[in-house]
Amino acid sequence: MKSQDYMVREEKYGAHNYHPLPVVLERGEGVFVWDVDGKRYFDFLSAYSAVNQGHCHPKIINALAEQSKILTLTSRAFYNNVLGEYEEYITNYFGYEKVLPMNTGVEGDETAIKLCRKWAYQKKGIGENEAMIIVCEGNFHGRTITVISMSSDPEARNEFGPYTPGFITIPYNNIDALEKELKNPNVAGFLVEPIQGEAGVFVPDEGYLKKAFDLCKKNRVLFIADEIQTGIARTGKLLACDHEGVHPDILILGKALSGGVLPVSAVLADDDIMLTIKPGEHGSTFGGNPVAAKVAIAALEVVKEEKLAENAEKLGEIFRNEFRNIESGMIKKVRGKGLLNAVVIAPKSGKEAWDVCLAMKEYGVIAKPTHGDIIRFAPPLTITEEQLRDAMERIKKAFREFE
Repeated sequence: MKSQDYMVREEKYGAHNYHPLPVVLERGEGVFVWDVDGKRYFDFLSAYSAVNQGHCHPKIINALAEQSKILTLTSRAFYNNVLGEYEEYITNYFGYEKVLPMNTGVEGDETAIKLCRKWAYQKKGIGENEAMIIVCEGNFHGRTITVISMSSDPEARNEFGPYTPGFITIPYNNIDALEKELKNPNVAGFLVEPIQGEAGVFVPDEGYLKKAFDLCKKNRVLFIADEIQTGIARTGKLLACDHEGVHPDILILGKALSGGVLPVSAVLADDDIMLTIKPGEHGSTFGGNPVAAKVAIAALEVVKEEKLAENAEKLGEIFRNEFRNIESGMIKKVRGKGLLNAVVIAPKSGKEAWDVCLAMKEYGVIAKPTHGDIIRFAPPLTITEEQLRDAMERIKKAFREFE
């Protein structure tokens, strides 16, 4: 079969809920992926930052293989000999008393919302069904009904109503708007992405997160950080919140928590919050399964052993400096932190971000537009400076085609 055959088959039998770049991948190793015709590409999307540790990292794959031979799933109806090890490891790793293990990122967000509401009624004394959570315009927390209910993206929301109530939407990176809404005594939480990834890598003003955190503390409101995309070393620190010394009341992790090997997510909080949920009130058949637990431990070990945060910090500076100096009529703005970066594209002669991505593909670099005019650049954090510079030269060649 040729690439076109694979694409036609997906189109025929699969739901049309994605618009992929026309490349059919069959193998990955480190920062590279290969298509079915044997062509090699630099992966500059990293499965939306799930593959921070690189494709098929040997240590993570070994953990997957070894545990899958022994025990894969028990459900939480019984104890198993691996989950406690993982829970101890991840809580110490991030500095929390408890973890609630789930699978996908959006399950993590849903879990955090439920935790916040439970805390609101049991600890803050908010009246039943009155708890409100503040969210930001431009957010992306997933695509469940409740999560799209707080989205401002028409594509995510249109014709999926009625929507779940209980959310107050404010502009992102606006402390005054947050302070105003925090005066509402029914507000229980503030759910925020430290950097808005899907919206186009919007980095808030320096000090925004710390000011928001302090205001939440002052008003006895939980600061909930969605670090599903920004966490696990992507922005040059273990967590994006670490850039401002903020320790969220509730932390949501996913994606790179497994190195892209399995769906693994986690919600971390201290006892005062986490123990408001009792047996039977929330759970998951697959959440915390033995394979996921072993894989997540290995994935987090790789982050520290290979100093991926430090590498992201150093190489991110190189990427942004290089691209801010490119003379191209199509490059409107370059922004980001660590190795989570975006280039805002100015359309030229009818050519847009999608066309640039198609050209990059021909030069051996794959990335994907978001919101039509933004290209997100997020290679695996295992990339070397030599590899980064090689990829950047290829990307420049693609841009030159439009001059």
